Amino acid sequence: MSLADNIEFFRNLPKMPGAMNGLGRTQLPAGDSPLDEVTEFGSNPGDLKMFVYAPERLAPKPALVVVLHGCTQTAAGYDIGSGWSKLAQRYGFVLLMPEQKRANNSNTCFNWFTPEDIARGSGEALSIRQMVEHAAIAHGVDPARIYITGLSAGGAMTSVMLATYPEVFAAGAIIAGLPYGVAQSMQEALAGMYRAPTRSAQELGDLVRKASPHQGPWPRVSVWHGAADRTVNPANAGEIVKQWLDLHGLPDAPMSAGDVDGYPRDVWWNGDGETMVESYTITGMAHGTPLAIEGQEDAYGAATKFMLDAGIASSWHIAKFFGLTKQAPIYTAALEESGTRPSRPQQPRADQDRRNARRDPPGRRALDVSGTITRALKATGLIK
Repeated sequence: MSLADNIEFFRNLPKMPGAMNGLGRTQLPAGDSPLDEVTEFGSNPGDLKMFVYAPERLAPKPALVVVLHGCTQTAAGYDIGSGWSKLAQRYGFVLLMPEQKRANNSNTCFNWFTPEDIARGSGEALSIRQMVEHAAIAHGVDPARIYITGLSAGGAMTSVMLATYPEVFAAGAIIAGLPYGVAQSMQEALAGMYRAPTRSAQELGDLVRKASPHQGPWPRVSVWHGAADRTVNPANAGEIVKQWLDLHGLPDAPMSAGDVDGYPRDVWWNGDGETMVESYTITGMAHGTPLAIEGQEDAYGAATKFMLDAGIASSWHIAKFFGLTKQAPIYTAALEESGTRPSRPQQPRADQDRRNARRDPPGRRALDVSGTITRALKATGLIK
């Protein structure tokens, strides 16, 4: 099937909202995720499910972290893969994980490209906002410490929530996602996934500015993307960064550039020295959430398809970016056994040679658009 045939095939699927999204396709078993479902939290116009984990030992005025899964995943499955409930238990914050229903999207993707679901005050965006309010009130959350993150379709929906409700979130982290406002239809979403059309910084920033009456300050943003991603073009990471640099009034060039666990990280900060935007490029990694599992005695998450052992614990680093790891752990197995307060755990690290081996080889070719679309179609069962 040619590139033109693939695009025409997509155009003939207007009634299949899940078909275009090859984002984050995997489903992990529910396993031991401690998430509990909350069935009444508001009008729920987007018809989503709400799952919450509030550890027995919460920090005083705890933080709240919203985590959004990718396509065909469940809330519990992504929790197990990413390790967020373990972090919530360790640092005493509340975890909220919305879940898509198959009735809304055949691949259980959040509808990050549907106008009624990505506008303030309607659809899935409002459902998630209602969940945040319910969880915050129920658990005495500090309203200044509410954060959001997600993978792929969940990453794109993270962009939606940061844009439509910027006054709610102190910070967000977007993994293998897309900027807000670049898609208002299936065709535009397809173009964004595979080509990442270039827009000016002001154009991207204006998309967010027009999404709400908010005038700032704007949430801080952490961006993560695998350089070998063949599902969502890695150029989207640069477009997300560009969008938020414009909102924060920061320069194009990074103020600091270095390696973290063997991977490039660019950083921009404000006049007070606070990091406002950061971007991780996971060289050699395909589409998914980067984990550090091999050789770790105390790993966060579990490696499987689209949950990738890349030697860097993204959930831990994102929790650090949110400021959740500043305090000493509230709970660890050692604390439970001894009854004493443990020291702060060291940052997870992996063997340097193994990390370096994952780096992109020189002269990596640009993404092959036709091949990428074909692989995505096969992955979603649309072609054989």
